[in-house]
Amino acid sequence: MTTSTKAAPPGAEEVGRELYTKMTLAAACDERLRQGIARGEFAVTIWPSRGQEAIAAGLGAALRKDDRLVTTYRGLHDMICKGVPLKELIGEVLGRTAGASRGKGGTMHITCPEVGVMLTTGIVGAGVPVAVGLALAARQEGSDRVAAVCFGDGATNTGSFHEGMNLASTWQLPVIFVCQNNLFAEMTPIAETMHIDKVADRALAHAMPGYRIDGNDPEAVYQAVSEASERGRSGGGPTLLECVTFRFKGHYMGDPQRYMPPEQLSAAEAADPIPRYRHRLIGAGVLTADEAVELEQWSSRLVQEAIDEVLASPGPDPSELEVDFFADMKGIPA
Repeated sequence: MTTSTKAAPPGAEEVGRELYTKMTLAAACDERLRQGIARGEFAVTIWPSRGQEAIAAGLGAALRKDDRLVTTYRGLHDMICKGVPLKELIGEVLGRTAGASRGKGGTMHITCPEVGVMLTTGIVGAGVPVAVGLALAARQEGSDRVAAVCFGDGATNTGSFHEGMNLASTWQLPVIFVCQNNLFAEMTPIAETMHIDKVADRALAHAMPGYRIDGNDPEAVYQAVSEASERGRSGGGPTLLECVTFRFKGHYMGDPQRYMPPEQLSAAEAADPIPRYRHRLIGAGVLTADEAVELEQWSSRLVQEAIDEVLASPGPDPSELEVDFFADMKGIPA
């Protein structure tokens, strides 16, 4: 395992702007959905990702549109930053026909192959072998795509995680394993679920590079994912990235968070990655304070416009109940 100690700037002002835009858009969506639930505007369940936006932004900016992404039920930020249209994402969360799966998938089952989002899973660790399969498919097709898979620290204790890591290493597949280590496996602190200090050390067992990076620094994530992508595309095999961050909200919407020490939460919120990165960009002359505010307001408007459109669309008709169970095999050779 190697610990990353420096994060080179992306090298272009437009990348810094892209990272900040993605972060603010993901945060605005999370906050607006939680607000709507609290107000009783809609009755849905979400698993908040507020606080983890820097990981999704760095990942989304570094991947190509055709690269594959597998994420989890706490992955709205990942999907936004990979390019899933807000209307399709929010439509699915709210169970409306405007959704990516016409409102039948819900928060846990959003896909958008057009931008490479192939699976959202509600089963802890289940996305890892799927990403390995997607990477194998890319190799068999002669493509230089990579497959990235996001999961939490708790997923690294599952058999599917280790089986997927082993196979990806054995076959040297282009997979980027992205652990969004928010320090809690649902309600359990990481110290109570594993007897190691760093998830990245688990790469050693599978003879692949493993890096522990600051998951609250979007440029550090961007650099690490860019390097892992280049390694995978050139035949260098998989990479494990442990992105250390913190989850500001509970495991689910309404979670009282009694298991989370108040002082730990306060310290994390004081180091919120969004204002921290805003300050960094302003200091570097990439953004002015006014431009940063405009981007944040733009993100909020975009989310509200998507919600308005979604709420104006109907829910799935009962006739849709048995539609989409099977692929349309017409014209496909037996």
